[in-house]
Amino acid sequence: MLFNSVQFLLFFIVITLAYFSLRWNLRWFLLLLASCYFYLVFKPIYILILFATIVIDYFAGIWIASAAGPRRKWLLVLSIVTNVGILAVFKYFDFFAETFNSFSWKMGIAWSMPILKHLNPDLILPIGLSFHTFQAMSYTIEVYRGNQKAEKHFGIYALYVMFYPQLVAGPIERPQNVLHQFHENHPYDWENVKAGLTRMAFGFFKKVVIADRLALMQGPVYLDPAHHNGLTLLVATFFYTFRIYCDFSGYSDIALGASQVMGFKLMENFKTPYISKSISEFWGRWHISLSTWFRDYLYIPLGGNRVSEGRAYFNRFTVFLVSGLWHGASWNFIIWGGLHGFYLVFASLRDKYLKRWNVTLPTGAWYGYLQTLITFVLVMLTWVFFAVGDNPKMTIGEEVRSSFLILKKIATLSIHSPIQSALNSVEMIFCVVLIGILLIKEHFVLHIPTRRDVTFWSVFITLSILCYFFGVFESNQFIYFQF
Repeated sequence: MLFNSVQFLLFFIVITLAYFSLRWNLRWFLLLLASCYFYLVFKPIYILILFATIVIDYFAGIWIASAAGPRRKWLLVLSIVTNVGILAVFKYFDFFAETFNSFSWKMGIAWSMPILKHLNPDLILPIGLSFHTFQAMSYTIEVYRGNQKAEKHFGIYALYVMFYPQLVAGPIERPQNVLHQFHENHPYDWENVKAGLTRMAFGFFKKVVIADRLALMQGPVYLDPAHHNGLTLLVATFFYTFRIYCDFSGYSDIALGASQVMGFKLMENFKTPYISKSISEFWGRWHISLSTWFRDYLYIPLGGNRVSEGRAYFNRFTVFLVSGLWHGASWNFIIWGGLHGFYLVFASLRDKYLKRWNVTLPTGAWYGYLQTLITFVLVMLTWVFFAVGDNPKMTIGEEVRSSFLILKKIATLSIHSPIQSALNSVEMIFCVVLIGILLIKEHFVLHIPTRRDVTFWSVFITLSILCYFFGVFESNQFIYFQF
């Protein structure tokens, strides 16, 4: 069920009213049924996969908590292998098969691997599989580490994995933050309702007014980069940079807002990432639930920065390569992750030698603005690989070639070339104004206070009107649903 649909709005109203009408100890059951229905709307058969992982990890958590010695570790390994195995089959099998087949063809090897989507065209990636797989894995890992008690209530554990606001695109929660909330009573609180609805309204505004409007210009350009000039591709890349932010942070705002209306508190997933002064700071502000997941469950277990300098750089680079692969089964996503890993390693080496050579960098405001601009440009250029990798109509080789063609054209652009866009000049200016409004709101007014009812109703009604009159309603799926 898409958040940006009338169906979801009706679903949310009905479930929320029913939630506050029930006794608190029955509400978990309502939310579990609602979450099942929410997921069934996409492709019903795939709920069986979700249910299978829930059963496996539920019992794995109980057995890990009661086991001792090496058996605990093997139970954890079994749980992780099962989760990663399911993800690998649906998300990565065809990617590795196509890569192997391409390599074997070039080497003159006659044998090739089967392609699942060719054997069964109806086989698609279960929606949100990467998200709820990582959330389920965090549970068994935390139980193993002794940071979380094993959840004995099967329904509550299932709800932890399936909670509908963050089921298909996060944030990827930790059990310590969420599980106990499903056992607690959340009485009706008008302040929570106001704050949650306001956040949802801003999320819808980001998605249907900004992200989907930017897509009208960026999408067609990236589908056919060979027939567009460098300036057009640069503008399209700039628009995609804000499109993906508004699309994903808009989803997170709707998820956090819907949860807050019912009294639940989920972790923040974005904190104005495009004002970052470094790539490291960017990853402390962008997709926080995923970046901290990789930090806690991959980077630190690999040794983090408590190892030799070279090994620490290797760990950092590896984490971002895996992060790229997590985002999509494509070399484009691996390159995207590798570039961010390279940025971070390069920054560490730069700081090391600047310190060794006693070089002091400027501290004025102008230098801070310059750092922000450089970081933004570096991030924007990596989005080229992400945006092209998001195109299901291209083959693996076409994606990579198309990405480098775009970067080549941007590098050799002429400012005198006309912008070749499906949008007219007024619509283009409107897109720039929307980006300006977003930056002003998020930089200067992170959270609009809604304690006064008149303020809440003014903001909520204004945003609703803007969404209705300026929103793009074409059932556009959220970009991160594919992950």
